[in-house]
Amino acid sequence: MLSSPSTTTTSSPGAPSPATGRNITGRTVGPVGRRVPVTVSATDPISREGAVSQLRRHPEIELCEESGPGTVALLVEDALDEAALARLRRIVRSEGARAVLVVGAMRESELLDVVECGVGAIVWRHEATAERLVQAVLAASRGDGDLPADLLGRLIQQVATLHRGAMGRTDMPAFGLTSREVDVLRLVSEGFDTGEIAGKLSYSERTVKNVVHGLTTRLHLRNRAHAVAFALREGYI
Repeated sequence: MLSSPSTTTTSSPGAPSPATGRNITGRTVGPVGRRVPVTVSATDPISREGAVSQLRRHPEIELCEESGPGTVALLVEDALDEAALARLRRIVRSEGARAVLVVGAMRESELLDVVECGVGAIVWRHEATAERLVQAVLAASRGDGDLPADLLGRLIQQVATLHRGAMGRTDMPAFGLTSREVDVLRLVSEGFDTGEIAGKLSYSERTVKNVVHGLTTRLHLRNRAHAVAFALREGYI
């Protein structure tokens, strides 16, 4: 389990940025291949080293020092504040990385802020086993959402409340979702993964991925969690 907040950006002396870089031993390495490049940030060394030690045992993870396009940035936070949100926005929007947030506590008012930052994978600190961290990192690398069940329920309630408050307004943008997109997002909101959605809708997994990619690109959404939030807010699901 992890301890204490997170902040520092860099990461474990893990290996490269997406193309090349230094691995944990400090040696230069080549292309990452199929391994997922991951940076780890935390304000205190114990939290950072705890996360690094859990991830380095898994061959599908390549620890690196710099985040950027193609990498997953794992941030360990005890609680959220404006500085933490600013770090999340910078990592996702400016550096182009995908983010996994490991957090000890989160107020309901902060949940939508985190999703709007572009974070699609959140892990409670008390649940941050090695397997749980790897699961979240792999989901983030695919662009999938991975939220604890209690957070997903709170997100749906929050967005439903926002939608009810917006009903009747005439200044809402008229974005359109196809019935196929709505069907896929409804199942995403219920926690199903790509394979399960494909089975339920009799689509191929490639089709499901193309549907999600198409709507997130068209509507400038950051990931699946952001797409679900949008669909709920606009009343599609």
